[in-house]
Amino acid sequence: MFRWPISVYYEDTDAGGVVYHSNYLNFFERARTEWLKDMGVKQTALLAEDIAFVVKKAELDFCKPAKFEQDLIVETVVTKIKKASLMFNQRLVDKQGVLYCEGNILVACITLSCMKPRAIPQNIAQEFTGGS
Repeated sequence: MFRWPISVYYEDTDAGGVVYHSNYLNFFERARTEWLKDMGVKQTALLAEDIAFVVKKAELDFCKPAKFEQDLIVETVVTKIKKASLMFNQRLVDKQGVLYCEGNILVACITLSCMKPRAIPQNIAQEFTGGS
């Protein structure tokens, strides 16, 4: 599991100080990006090789409203890995483990120039599967 801290800023909220629904996707995206960085994977290097990761499907369950100035944590695990895709389960929780939002995000690996699926680079697939 990868854990990434998130602070809720004013810009993340609606007029009532509650996180706007689409911003949960931003929080989850940041956590996945930070996980790649933590593995030593630079997305600029992938882009130079014509490789990109794109969200194909996202399902979110809004459990409790997150609010302005909260410090939260995005917990991320890979639940399924295929040749050209990864399924992530992501949970936004507080330090006590209270769940605010949970998502299942399907991410596809593509050849950017033609927008077609391609195999996930072996080194990245191995990182996500714990080196196996």
